[in-house]
Amino acid sequence: MLGTRQFRGELGEVARLALPLVVGQLLAMLMNVIDTVLGGHHGAHTLAVIAVGSAVWSLVLICCIGLLFAIPPNVAQRDGAGRRDEIAPLFSQALWIAWAIGLVLLVALRSAGTLLDAMQVDASLRADTAAFLRAASWGAPALASFFALRFFCEGLGYARATLYFSLLGVLALLPLGYALIFGRFGFAEHGAVGAGMALAFTVWLQAIAMALFVLRHPRFADLHLLRGFTWPRWQVIRELLGLGLPIAFMILMEGSLFVVAALLIGSLGANAVASHQIAINVASVTFMVPLGIGMATTVRVGHAVGAGDAARMRAAAAAGLLLALAAQLLSATSLALFAAPIAALYTGDVVVAGLAAQLMLLAAVFQFSDGLQVVAASALRGLKDARVPALLTAIAYWGIGMTLGWYCTFRLGRGAPGMWLGLIAGLTAAATLLLARLWLRLRALGRTLSLPADAADPAAVLESAGH
Repeated sequence: MLGTRQFRGELGEVARLALPLVVGQLLAMLMNVIDTVLGGHHGAHTLAVIAVGSAVWSLVLICCIGLLFAIPPNVAQRDGAGRRDEIAPLFSQALWIAWAIGLVLLVALRSAGTLLDAMQVDASLRADTAAFLRAASWGAPALASFFALRFFCEGLGYARATLYFSLLGVLALLPLGYALIFGRFGFAEHGAVGAGMALAFTVWLQAIAMALFVLRHPRFADLHLLRGFTWPRWQVIRELLGLGLPIAFMILMEGSLFVVAALLIGSLGANAVASHQIAINVASVTFMVPLGIGMATTVRVGHAVGAGDAARMRAAAAAGLLLALAAQLLSATSLALFAAPIAALYTGDVVVAGLAAQLMLLAAVFQFSDGLQVVAASALRGLKDARVPALLTAIAYWGIGMTLGWYCTFRLGRGAPGMWLGLIAGLTAAATLLLARLWLRLRALGRTLSLPADAADPAAVLESAGH
């Protein structure tokens, strides 16, 4: 059972940590909104190109976030256990992983035309989308480095760094994107390709600024990050990848569901693509709130794991779920009541705005399951439990969500709304399965850690949380 005082304490801690993360996530998402709005006002073709290009770019985000999401729980557990001297060597190995990811993604993005052909994206969009991705590809190494630095700060409970440098990204992208897309302030007009150029420059600015911040901030001085920097060590890299790979797979299952949905809708024409981009953009904005709450939950659960405190683990998980439910109630209500006015902010095209408003009503339906699944997954990451959840998400998103979405879209001829029915089904299934897994893991840990000291080895118990 949860103690009332402990639950209230964790509710306050999760909320305190989540607030800057939520604002930071919203600011990061605002970068995508900026591209979408600028593209929409430049023209329907530009908006459609940015829609498809952003879907592929989101795969880059998924790879970076997923593989590097092992950083916060590992840092938090070491911090909670009082082993801060191990953090700098761990962080240096995380940077080596990030740099390798960035280089691989740079090369992959420059060959994305093959993916666009395979997905049969509308022929009128392929050349410009490939050019957008080639321009954006130069930012991939910076993006991976930025996430490594960001997750390091979050693992230590310093979430304001996410807010600061997400704000920097917005302030840089807005004028630069406007200048390069429309040809202003002495720049040539590049359309959608200009959006990719602006994106690459912005993420480099964020990465360099955050690196300087981390190295110079007194909060991290005792960690001696430069002195503790080490060459690649396979044992530590294996530990990070042992958690990061299944987390990446889990996030890929969800993220790729939305990416492939966007690419499949790309075969339905420019209006369908544009309306989907607007609706998914709005839904992605609302998702940033439970995602930030989930990140805070990972850190609080991970810190409790390091301390061997099963009651605090349960309290942190419950606090995160409650906050997510409250946030999603607000977002679902807003989407249901204001779908049409929101769509009108993105485009003056009446047909596109009408279709987008219909899709936003469907987005209102999956707000609760979306919030619960991301916080449940985050709590499981704090327990370093990712392998079984990865399998569960594969079943939910692809076995159920994509199968139903494809059938409704193409077999029943429902178009873009049919694909969104599949999204609802996939997210609902994921929430149900992940909540069940979280309950089982917390109950098992609670029973084992409550045994006498000679009957259980807490270190072994906590290590087994990932299996």
